[in-house]
Amino acid sequence: MSVRVLSEHDVRRLLPMDECIAAMEGALASLARAELHNPLRFVVRPAGEPTLMGLMPAHRGGPDAVYSLKVVCIAPANAALGLDLHQGLVALFDGATGATRVLMNAGAITSIRTAAVSAVATKLLARPGSRTLAILGAGVQARAHLEAMRAVLPFEEVRVWSRTAGRAAELEGVQEARSVEEALRGADVVVTATTAREPIVSREWLAEGAHVNAVGSSIPTTRELDTRTIADAALFVDRRESTLNEAGDYLFPIREGAIGPDHIRAEIGEILVGAAEGRRDDSELTVFKSLGLAVEDLAAAEHVLRRAEAENVGVEVEL
Repeated sequence: MSVRVLSEHDVRRLLPMDECIAAMEGALASLARAELHNPLRFVVRPAGEPTLMGLMPAHRGGPDAVYSLKVVCIAPANAALGLDLHQGLVALFDGATGATRVLMNAGAITSIRTAAVSAVATKLLARPGSRTLAILGAGVQARAHLEAMRAVLPFEEVRVWSRTAGRAAELEGVQEARSVEEALRGADVVVTATTAREPIVSREWLAEGAHVNAVGSSIPTTRELDTRTIADAALFVDRRESTLNEAGDYLFPIREGAIGPDHIRAEIGEILVGAAEGRRDDSELTVFKSLGLAVEDLAAAEHVLRRAEAENVGVEVEL
């Protein structure tokens, strides 16, 4: 059986941000219409280990049926080494025969599609006329989000804060903030893309009508936003089931009694298909809690594979 193998460079070239944003809109809308199967990810956390492995399967039926699987190891110490925290691969399988069709770099898929989903949420939820962007973090996700945010809104000012002094200055066309508060004050759109375990965003620093994409935490025991931020916000998610099981930003306020089980207003896909409303007025604080879904990997990987086949990119190996 011949299988196409695509490198990180291949994936990044074949998955430009604007095309990925469109693919994510399609995937989230399809999920809202129950056209895709997206089980909860399975996470392997060995006792005493700082790393973990996540397994994220998905399926789409129909005449072009396909299975996808992302296997990714998350190593927090990679940030200090200048490496992507996410290491692994995405595989696509023929939905009828089960034959492996492609293996590709997971880090590139993850960074681009995650930022693209935040861009979809920002298009739907940010106030018209938003011109100031704040990004917390200066790593792989921060870089991808800078590109994604600029793809959907014409920001005139971008402030970036990082725990590592000077790192934000490596990003093109941004101002380095000396503190989280300095980055957030007056920002129309906020992206949190850090490895923080405790809240670094305080409600009092967020402007009236701001939109926040909370990206960095994807496990129940960590969060980036304080309880008051979540309690005051209209909360939007990629998937309710994932949020109820995995999102510390949601689960801590629930345990503290600050919000109830009906606090999630909608999934992003529900807004896309007209089944739910988004922002209600310009003064409303909106938060999109991003966890990342296997169907997003499926859609991104399929897009990459179509282009790879058309351009004959990658290496064919016998498996």
